[in-house]
Amino acid sequence: MAIGIYIHIPYCLKKCPYCDFYSVSYNESSADEYLAALLKATEHFSDKNLEIDSIYFGGGTPNLFTSKRIGTVIEKIKASFNVLDGCEITLEANPESLTDKEIYAFKNVGVNRLSMGLQSANESELKALNRLHSKSDIQRCIKTAKECGILNISLDLMIGLENQSKESLKNSIDFADSLDIEHISAYMLKIEKGTLFYKNKDKMALPDDDLTAELYSFFAEELAKRGFVGYEISNFAKNSRYSRHNLKYWRCEEYIGIGAAAHGFYRGERYYYKRSIKDFIASPVSYEFDSFGGSEEEYIMLKLRLREGVIFKEFRDKFKKDISNKLLERAEYYKKLGFLEKDYEHISLNKEGFLVSNTIISDLLSYI
Repeated sequence: MAIGIYIHIPYCLKKCPYCDFYSVSYNESSADEYLAALLKATEHFSDKNLEIDSIYFGGGTPNLFTSKRIGTVIEKIKASFNVLDGCEITLEANPESLTDKEIYAFKNVGVNRLSMGLQSANESELKALNRLHSKSDIQRCIKTAKECGILNISLDLMIGLENQSKESLKNSIDFADSLDIEHISAYMLKIEKGTLFYKNKDKMALPDDDLTAELYSFFAEELAKRGFVGYEISNFAKNSRYSRHNLKYWRCEEYIGIGAAAHGFYRGERYYYKRSIKDFIASPVSYEFDSFGGSEEEYIMLKLRLREGVIFKEFRDKFKKDISNKLLERAEYYKKLGFLEKDYEHISLNKEGFLVSNTIISDLLSYI
């Protein structure tokens, strides 16, 4: 089975007030050192017998790393692994720092999928999020991407923003849909410790859990009207344009993670790099063991995030056993409550179940 490669690029122009991901300020000298470390780490994992069908540059703001450096990493990956024809190569990007010239250059080095942070199409919400881009920046980037042949484009939108309403959320959905893209990711605003929003949370007019749930339901319904299928709790696509790389996470498949703060799941083990660019540059092949991956519990937990859910035959083929009757009986209980679908082939959460997925999944796992 082909696996994926995740490359973490931790550079940002500035820290967003809600962001808990590891990031540092960009500078050329550091970027050159980081590139050298990425190449060494890639060589460390090198295996020409290993098939790769997805490469994902996440961050941070990976487009700041420049097309030249991204291209060098892609070439190193191709020299180190068996990269399959049609490999999905995704670049996360922020529109305010992504020039038209660089979009063409990214296409030329192999990038064929863009994932951009729109977050909102409402100027007041963008300002509250301290985002640097405007709607016109997004429009320009998508227009240029399509002109140069990057047709696989995803936008991020956020739910649960300060003073957000169904009307303002619909405005963002309408705007995103008007751009003729085929993938949208929805992220619930979560106030994380250590962020600026956490320090100011008591002063913020954030929606409560009930309203956030209403906004999510509204979001899913509005996207469905426009032809987007919610294939995962937070991800919606037209024409089966699913994120190949992220599906590996949710299907409990392996991927190699490289870079400061990156996580990986390879040869049955989950591992991570420390949240330190200095440590990664100094020792790019030093990472920490996290746990053994691929257990029944982990598999069920991740698969229930997907609309397809847990397919009994796949579970049987993977673990050489059937799902416990106790878990299936508990699933029947949630089916009667209207939170999931269950038949002789699978169990899966429905839209109502997605709203309380953490509670249901946690409960089901106690019956393994």
